[in-house]
Amino acid sequence: MLFVWREALVGLRRNLTMSIAMVITTAISLGLLGAGLLAVRTIDRTEDLYYSLVAVQVALDEPTSAADPDCSSPVCTGLRAELEANPLVAGVEYESRAAAFERFQRIYAGQSILQLVRPQSLPATLRVTMADPLRGTEIVEQFTGRPGVRNVVDQRNTVADLFAFLGNVRNATFGLAIVQALAALLLISNTIQLSAFTRRTEVGIMRLVGASRWYTQVPFLIEAVVTGVVGALLATGGLVLGKVFFVDRLLSGRLLANTIPPIGMSDVLGYVGPVLVIVGAVIATLTGYVTLRWYVRT
Repeated sequence: MLFVWREALVGLRRNLTMSIAMVITTAISLGLLGAGLLAVRTIDRTEDLYYSLVAVQVALDEPTSAADPDCSSPVCTGLRAELEANPLVAGVEYESRAAAFERFQRIYAGQSILQLVRPQSLPATLRVTMADPLRGTEIVEQFTGRPGVRNVVDQRNTVADLFAFLGNVRNATFGLAIVQALAALLLISNTIQLSAFTRRTEVGIMRLVGASRWYTQVPFLIEAVVTGVVGALLATGGLVLGKVFFVDRLLSGRLLANTIPPIGMSDVLGYVGPVLVIVGAVIATLTGYVTLRWYVRT
């Protein structure tokens, strides 16, 4: 066994530049894969967060909004009672015109848009929390055009563009990871072929004295696995640095704070890191085995 490991280290040292190139390419491809996995995890959490917060807004018409500060008019109480009796609805909250204007002032504090908006511009609203956020369109269809209703908006449609954008980022990351993975596979294959060629004489002698083909191939497989695992560790380290110096600062900014759930160190080291190590080792092993069986006679 000691001989096998020594031969593997000799092979890595002889083809040092190729080994370094293979490690770097593997690290880049696995890093992109890890970024994609983190993107998927973040998107899932963001969807859960937003779908738990979004509501269907039933905006009341001008006469009702102007004359009903506490939803005591027959129109508002009728709509509210019907919504609360609906099995799709988990809860209903009334927001008067004055309350809507106060919330608008808090959101856009210090911005010039406040000079353009008056309380009369905002309708009173029944905010409907859905038991299943995916079925908000049913409430929209049921209450659109009803007496006293100005319009009905499903806020889930408002965040759909955000999820579509995040999904495109995830898909682009995975696409780049696939391209880099192909490059890594070719480099692993070429490195094994080169290593086998430089040691063809000693391997031939070993075969003549009775060494099995499997025994002579193991050092080359170890070379592939070592580079794959080292590449995975470098990729994990790169993700940690990216989280600390880029992602954390980005998500702590005023624009994205409390908008996208933060990525924890456990997500990188406890979830993505082990996956990358396993994937790197498995891909390197399979590539090495196929290369030795198909292209290399040892």
